[in-house]
Amino acid sequence: MPMYSQISKTWQQIFHEKGGDMKTRAVELRRQPAAVRVDRPWRLDRARALGYKAKEGVIVVRMRVSRGGMRKQRPTSGRRPKHMGVLKIKSAVSSKQVAERRIQERHPNMKVLGSYPVWEDGMHAWYECILVDPLNPAIRKDYDYRRALGIVS
Repeated sequence: MPMYSQISKTWQQIFHEKGGDMKTRAVELRRQPAAVRVDRPWRLDRARALGYKAKEGVIVVRMRVSRGGMRKQRPTSGRRPKHMGVLKIKSAVSSKQVAERRIQERHPNMKVLGSYPVWEDGMHAWYECILVDPLNPAIRKDYDYRRALGIVS
């Protein structure tokens, strides 16, 4: 079995079982701030599929996003339950898109290549985002990144 497919299979088991070594990592995640720049990705298979290369100008940021519905507070004045506007309120964007947007706001000089889920519990979901600096000379020389970022030359 190829290496990256084996890594992917292992991660799927870890993600669905939510046990083993990942419990200690989950404790670490909860203690960290919302956005953390990490040295290397946890899920190498997904990172490489999105375009990650271990080179200058490419960084990985782990972002925490809160989970749960978009429930609104119940109004105090009297009205029909149908017109209260409390139920069936959904966010128009996914938590993955929220994580990418927040990271883009924190790193305005970088471009987001993509993101993938790392862990989730009852309160939060964590995503790792791959960011590229389009002005870095190492990135400008790389054909794959120039094509992905739309740099024509």
